[in-house]
Amino acid sequence: MSTKEAFIPIRKNEAAKTIRDKYLLSPFVLKCLRLHIMDEFLRLALDLIEASEKHEHYRDVECINLIASEGLKSPAVKEMLRLSMDLESRYAEGENDLDGHVKKRYYQGQKYMTIIENCATDLMKTLFKCSWADVRLVSGTHANLAAFKGLSMATKNNKMVVTPLSCGAHISHDYTGLAGMVLGLVNIDHAYDAEEMTIDPDKSASIIRAAKPGIVTFGGSLFLFPHPVKELRSVADEVGAYIVYDAAHVLGLIAGGMFQDPLREGADFITSSTHKTFPGPQGGVILGDLKDERMEKAIKRIQYAIFPLSTSNTHLARLPALGIAALEMRVFGEALAKQTVKNAKTAGQYLYENGVKVLGESKGFTESHQIAVDVREYGGGRVIAERLEEANIILNRNILPYDDQSNRENPSGLRIGFQDVTRRGFKEGDIKHLCDLMLQVIKAERRPSEVKEDVLALRREFPEIEYGFKSLKEALDYIKKT
Repeated sequence: MSTKEAFIPIRKNEAAKTIRDKYLLSPFVLKCLRLHIMDEFLRLALDLIEASEKHEHYRDVECINLIASEGLKSPAVKEMLRLSMDLESRYAEGENDLDGHVKKRYYQGQKYMTIIENCATDLMKTLFKCSWADVRLVSGTHANLAAFKGLSMATKNNKMVVTPLSCGAHISHDYTGLAGMVLGLVNIDHAYDAEEMTIDPDKSASIIRAAKPGIVTFGGSLFLFPHPVKELRSVADEVGAYIVYDAAHVLGLIAGGMFQDPLREGADFITSSTHKTFPGPQGGVILGDLKDERMEKAIKRIQYAIFPLSTSNTHLARLPALGIAALEMRVFGEALAKQTVKNAKTAGQYLYENGVKVLGESKGFTESHQIAVDVREYGGGRVIAERLEEANIILNRNILPYDDQSNRENPSGLRIGFQDVTRRGFKEGDIKHLCDLMLQVIKAERRPSEVKEDVLALRREFPEIEYGFKSLKEALDYIKKT
């Protein structure tokens, strides 16, 4: 094989064969090729190709994924992404109107791109029963940036009440992250009840009245139970604050009707990523209702914060796939959300019954896709996460509300999410079997390398993705007959 042949352009997830099969990159050939290549630049390119191939197999085929912030796309969504390659090279900067539709663009060649963006916007608006959406955001953090910046301009108020970082807020809410270090907002913490694992509405009402912020936020990354949006809506009105609900982790559960409905409970805006429990491509969205002059003012400022303040190219290639994911959530979302929450609650109960401390025990452990587990007595979150990784069970360490905030390298907790395994078809019995394997590692009853063999066997039992379309043709057939 020539060096040139080793770098034939490839498309991710090509059907039938892996990169190694297709391009004859056996371990022996790779070794010979690496010895043959004297140019370090080409060696790096070869390493990149090999690592990319290995990653696809490792994380998609060999591992059981329990990271709460990672979603799983259906074959139809993946196919839509592959059909949108030209869009990856295109620009569509400009302004949107108050319906969230394209109003003005500064490039030519936009006629189909405009249809794509408008359709994706309307699919998200319809799914979440709201009158305005913006799908130009490239991530959930970008959505937070635009919402926080826009609303601080609309209110001329730089104060924001947030969930404490130690109690589950995303770093973008915090004074040490985007909100403080980039936008210069002053953060005031909600009162948080560590026993209930949610915001204390009575104490937070007093804080909001005293602080008089321009923004009150809810939601976060460690997010087990609904937040008191309805209880604090009137207090936000008293001080003239907008409510922003970060739904990045629970957007799919909201779409499936299995979590609180923030817009109906009083949130002004939902910010979110589109690739966690909502199983679309990586990206972001902001949702809201244009119902009065107050909201019109806010939407205009948020749109300005999106363009021109924080984005130019909005990564258009993801929008067709986002629309297909929205269709899937309309068709399969309720069943997917219901089983996801059921699996999370099953895991919480089973681990608790087998001697592991699971937070939220008095409330059934969780109402979302994730649980929080305290593993201090077994070595701490970092140690246990690394041991589980050796067994090909992938999750993340997580600081818990009562932890020493300076000990983030090895906190007490693990955050465990069940949206990936649910979409692969795991039911309650499978979750208990998975928990047994985890317990063997956590309690050091077996070596991780031994448990790994059982993990691989369990993973092989679930080769398909459920709660979605198997192909774009299947999605089109559904549309035609419905």
